[in-house]
Amino acid sequence: MKTKLFTAILALIVTGAFATNPIKKEIKVKESKIIWTGKKVTGSHTGTIDLQDGTLIMEGDKLVGGSFTINMTSLQVTDLEAGKGKEKLEGHLKSKDFFGTTAHPTATFTITDVVQNGNVYSTVGNMTIKGITQSIRLRISVYGNKATTKLSIDRTKHGITYGSGSFFDNLKDKAINDEFELDVTLNF
Repeated sequence: MKTKLFTAILALIVTGAFATNPIKKEIKVKESKIIWTGKKVTGSHTGTIDLQDGTLIMEGDKLVGGSFTINMTSLQVTDLEAGKGKEKLEGHLKSKDFFGTTAHPTATFTITDVVQNGNVYSTVGNMTIKGITQSIRLRISVYGNKATTKLSIDRTKHGITYGSGSFFDNLKDKAINDEFELDVTLNF
């Protein structure tokens, strides 16, 4: 009886000694970047958008969760020069036709599930754009104090249908792809 009790107490002590509590790691927003790419039949446009805040939840060096807020009003076009269409495209992307940044100044992403495979994590999360939340899957690589991912988001699932060949006929070379891409680097 004493041996079983001693074994049980020892097991609890050892298990407790190696258990780790989740730690929130704040994202260094000034050192992180989000590059977007939007494509259309006749080409593409690229730009940046700023992270407003974010945290990764870690257990030791293992990613277990996180959440992020993106400042949609910071959207910039980087492939056009000032006075040569840059301001016009930025204004249109911020308008109700696209992201409606006056009414929806932020977008959010919250990780809901994580499966680890080495330094790469298959994650599921909730992406909210223009007040519409959709579940998305993405792979996040974590090395040291840096996390990276590349993902595609179907804008039409967030109510952004402007120029979509899926919603409008006869657009021809004016059609805009439904998906846009994000290349994300997070430093924490």
